[in-house]
Amino acid sequence: MTSSLTPARLLLGTVLALAALPLLAAGFPAPAEGDWTLRDFRFRSGAVLPELKLHYRTIGTPTGIPVLLLHGTTQSGASLLAPQFGGELFGPGQPLDASRYYVILPDAIGHGKSSKPSDGLRAGFPRYSTEDMVDAQHRLVTEHLGVAHLRMVLGYSMGGMETWIYAQKYPAMMDIAVPMASLPSAMAGRNWMLRRLIIDTIRTDPAWMNGNYTTQPRSAQSASVFFALATNGGSQALQKAAPTRAKADALLDARLAAPFPADANDVLYQWESSGDYDPSAGLERITASLLAINSADDERNPPELGIMESALPRIKNARMLLIPGSELTAGHGTAFQAKLWKESLAALLEQTPQPIK
Repeated sequence: MTSSLTPARLLLGTVLALAALPLLAAGFPAPAEGDWTLRDFRFRSGAVLPELKLHYRTIGTPTGIPVLLLHGTTQSGASLLAPQFGGELFGPGQPLDASRYYVILPDAIGHGKSSKPSDGLRAGFPRYSTEDMVDAQHRLVTEHLGVAHLRMVLGYSMGGMETWIYAQKYPAMMDIAVPMASLPSAMAGRNWMLRRLIIDTIRTDPAWMNGNYTTQPRSAQSASVFFALATNGGSQALQKAAPTRAKADALLDARLAAPFPADANDVLYQWESSGDYDPSAGLERITASLLAINSADDERNPPELGIMESALPRIKNARMLLIPGSELTAGHGTAFQAKLWKESLAALLEQTPQPIK
């Protein structure tokens, strides 16, 4: 079943908001942070890393109802603390009220404060995939945090892709799965072509030096700005923000001149990790109540492809919430605005039975 939600007023500039270190939203407890090291972690490629560090944040107490929230590409668990996301979810009376829920926010492999190429191995760091990220996070939750069952797994963008994989690889682990801004199909089409342009632009930059650069290659920033403008922000919103060539040039100049603290090898690996993503073969294995949240203006996952409508009937209990696009939404970033879907999430949490202990 597909439903629509009347768009609320959004803040423009979602791309910049997601890229910046978010301010802690008032109304929920400060997160506790920790690290856990997995010994001799074996990647799907066969490579083994003697020590794989996973960084994580938690909100609430371990006695609360456990939920796992997964972040987008190039981001970290900290991004989900932003006012437009965590500020709408974790406070008193909100759907994931931290006085009731135990919210787990890991940094995926290659992201945030978890192990990544820039820690020292550079291009010698093992190539990792979406499934590697899911496996590592599953071990963090079960082996380190001691959580045997999750009420919900929810993820945005790359986190949504992880949620599709998690729900079919570990179906008994969760009651509810909420993949957002993602599709249950192979990485392909424009979505992959533009990702590959980031990868190839960095690799073919003479300054990259096979990953052994001493100065950050400028190409990482220019390719990232290109990708963000091409696949995020919303066509209507960008037109409103830049209705003339002069305003468009000013917006682009500002993004190109903005600080870019990311490491080129990290960026390359982060985008390359989605190359073999394809959850399409295992959708029937999903047993969780599933709510797929997408937006009509998502540049990376356009609804006109019809992929979601073909996939959802293969899942026992699944439906989609499609957020209409407007000049007030943000394209691929629309689903990051939790106020657009938090009521649907609250209803899903209320209506989905919990297993008898």
